Amino acid sequence: MKYIKINPADNVAVALQDLSKGEVVEGVTLKVDVPRGHKIVLKDLKAGENVIKYGFPIGHVTVDAAQGTMVDHNCIKTNLEGLLEYKYEPIFEIAGQAGNDARHARPDRASQYTFKGYRRSDGQVGVRNQIWVIPTVGCVNGICQEIVEAFKQECPGHPGVDAIVAFPHNYGCSQLGGDHENTRTILADMVHHPNAGGVLVVSLGCENNQLDAFRELVGPVDESRVRMFVTQKVKDEVEYGLQQLREIYAVASKDVRVDVPVSELRVGLKCGGSDGLSGITANPLLGVFSDWIVAQGGTTVLTEVPEMFGAETILMNRCQDKATFDKTVHLINDFKEYFMKQGMPVYENPSPGNKAGGISTLEEKSLGCTQKCGKSIVRGVLKYGERLSVKGLNLLSAPGNDLVASTALASAGCQLVLFTTGRGTPFGSFVPTMKISTNTPLYEGKPRWIDFNAGVLAQDELMDTVAPRFIDYVLSVASGEPVNNEKNGYRELAIFKQGVTL
Repeated sequence: MKYIKINPADNVAVALQDLSKGEVVEGVTLKVDVPRGHKIVLKDLKAGENVIKYGFPIGHVTVDAAQGTMVDHNCIKTNLEGLLEYKYEPIFEIAGQAGNDARHARPDRASQYTFKGYRRSDGQVGVRNQIWVIPTVGCVNGICQEIVEAFKQECPGHPGVDAIVAFPHNYGCSQLGGDHENTRTILADMVHHPNAGGVLVVSLGCENNQLDAFRELVGPVDESRVRMFVTQKVKDEVEYGLQQLREIYAVASKDVRVDVPVSELRVGLKCGGSDGLSGITANPLLGVFSDWIVAQGGTTVLTEVPEMFGAETILMNRCQDKATFDKTVHLINDFKEYFMKQGMPVYENPSPGNKAGGISTLEEKSLGCTQKCGKSIVRGVLKYGERLSVKGLNLLSAPGNDLVASTALASAGCQLVLFTTGRGTPFGSFVPTMKISTNTPLYEGKPRWIDFNAGVLAQDELMDTVAPRFIDYVLSVASGEPVNNEKNGYRELAIFKQGVTL
């Protein structure tokens, strides 16, 4: 398969591989070479006419575009502008499932699918058993790392615990208002995350994020697993922290995996370094997975609010009721107002890498991005830093930035993040961050980055065979199989910042 016309209404096709001048696409002879992922004009377009992809306008051409030529960001302009008025017009489709044995699964039926997870005393389930060392402020980042390294030398391989990790960040002091609360909230979310069998919180003592107030925000914890201390109040902060870590490890290392129904899985959906195949291969694969896990009673979370702009009405009309619709409207408009308050353009989103890969406008990016959540009903809408409370498909307020959005998904309680990419990226959040390539050359070229290849969907392999294989892989990762970011030790923490630094 060399190209695809995604929707019968489309006036462009997408090259699935590099095409040469003279080749024929949908009965149209190419007048130029067209790189993989880029759009081919199927009929003459006059300046101002809309380009249709996925069955929707993705912008209009700024110059005449002849059939057989290529249209990209140089000759397309967005149709989006300003705040919009929205009306709730629910459209509930039947979400298709992957694999014959899952085709008739229902959310109200006990799942027959399981994974090996860690049941926590608060009722949550983790897919990893790790010990996290979390600084309340960036000033003690080095101390946290020193404590971790000292413990690893003392206890090589740390049997019974998947990883012992320090999570440095730049915040916790010199912040005001929302930024200060964002930092406190995300760090508190980490303390309660089920992937952590133990947590050591390390404070300096003079920072804005005071430990006593932070402890109150965190609330009740199992004190055999969660310890906190102020470095300014102890004589040798490394030795003191090391002793705390020893005691946490003695408890956490005894945890064992047990069979858990897949309904306990909470999975974040994210894309980055997208290309023209993202909305054709990897994102639809995640959509099938999302519908499947929701049908099993599980949970998926879609974020990247700026990458919903232009496709937001699709999500709004899938909201379970008017109250959920109203929350989604606020989710969208609050983010647009945030852009406008900063004096920034709302609809200039595709990055240089996106554009080079064939994505021209925000509408095009959003229509591809939102495919990650399939066709399920939207059950919940979360503020930034808010933790999951409703099963099924949820929407989460966070920006499109890869590290910030992935951190937000993990903080909401997702045990792992599925991350589609057409350009490739090596990073990881504080939960397993699985990379799914949109094209096979990326998978073959970056084996240390990419965990699963969805590019085979552009090579005549059917979704009915790829999706069950992908589901099996996700369940194996949930049961302990490490993904590349874990193998490489790439784990990052990034907190959303909007305001003033003192």
